[in-house]
Amino acid sequence: MFRVWRRLLGLCDRAVLEEVEFDEAEQVVVAHVRPKSRAARRCGRCGRRSPRFDHGDGRRRWRGLDLGTVQVFLEADAPRVTCPRHGVAVAAVPWARHGARHTAAFEDTVGWLATQCSKTAVTRLLRIGWRTVGNIITRVVADIDAQVDRLAGLKRIGIDEISYKRGHRYLMVVVDHDTGRLVWAAPGRDSAALGGFFDQLGDQRCRQITHVSADSAEWIGRVVRRRCPQAVLCADPFHVVSWATDALDEVRRQVWNDARGAVTQRRAPRATGTAKMLKGARYALWKNPENLTERQQTKLAWVAKSHPRLHRAYLLKEGLRVAFKLKGEAGKEALDRWISWARRCRIPSFVQLQRRIVKNRAEIDAALDHGLSQGLIESTNTKIRVLTRIAFGFRSPEALVALALLSLGGYRPDLPHQKTAR
Repeated sequence: MFRVWRRLLGLCDRAVLEEVEFDEAEQVVVAHVRPKSRAARRCGRCGRRSPRFDHGDGRRRWRGLDLGTVQVFLEADAPRVTCPRHGVAVAAVPWARHGARHTAAFEDTVGWLATQCSKTAVTRLLRIGWRTVGNIITRVVADIDAQVDRLAGLKRIGIDEISYKRGHRYLMVVVDHDTGRLVWAAPGRDSAALGGFFDQLGDQRCRQITHVSADSAEWIGRVVRRRCPQAVLCADPFHVVSWATDALDEVRRQVWNDARGAVTQRRAPRATGTAKMLKGARYALWKNPENLTERQQTKLAWVAKSHPRLHRAYLLKEGLRVAFKLKGEAGKEALDRWISWARRCRIPSFVQLQRRIVKNRAEIDAALDHGLSQGLIESTNTKIRVLTRIAFGFRSPEALVALALLSLGGYRPDLPHQKTAR
């Protein structure tokens, strides 16, 4: 009979099942267990065999996986030991992680469900609070990190930041271009936060980084050049083209304000129609030519005929996009021609843009040569934004980071029956 109960409770061979009872008062199943002698009196932090210190707080319960609709708890003594490294600590137990009030099987199930289900589904199914889920995920990820090295073999990485909360709260995110995995994330948006990644990576592995993609933020470039001087820093083509889109929009707003001023001064019907047409031309100017609808093509033709300066700004934006579409030497030659064109276009926003591009020319050329972009990391950021909405209510950003690493880092906990099958 005890063999069946051991299987139902998911006990490993290092634990001894003493008794199983049903607590009528609390309507729960309580299994009385203890570690085997070879697993007893070990430090809960490092697992080192240590002398007993005292009885601790006496008997303790750990929540296990439910049996049908009935909650299950494992109950055992929780003595303290004196570890030479960590001092006085609660003794380790083979069925739970250190500092946890749930069994390892329960926590692994929570970690797996958190990557597959909604917040409401996890809390209602397992009958726990959402903050408890955050604490459990943090422990599960820490356990995974103790067994695997996420930073091993990094060659080409992408770096970006993402807002996770109002009030300028950001996460630094690092993605491996070769595997597509999220390998590191931490709160912050400055040199110190990014420096924490390279500190964890270590000088030897920093020298193995060959390519780094980023969004041309100067402070990211400074940190990368200082910590990985041999790495090729690549600017993100999407961000560079977005600079041109912003410059185009500045011209569009100026032309629209001029037309609106004419409406205010003269109340002319023609001026009123011009202002309305310009207001609706934004998406026609933003979109790529191959994606324009028939109506937007007509509107763009009207812009070319009635506002040649705005149309010239649109052509400049498209010319820059074409340079990144070509890539390689052809792209760099096209970019040279674009810079010459923008320098003499007499549109202030694009004159300023070409100066910015010349300033970041080395990183832009590297992107054209090696074909690296932030597309992968932007996709990762989109998934993190979804997780941010799911993680609303976590007490700390560390729990959000743990959920992101659990979902996007490539290492998820196995369900208890999968471990048993092995």
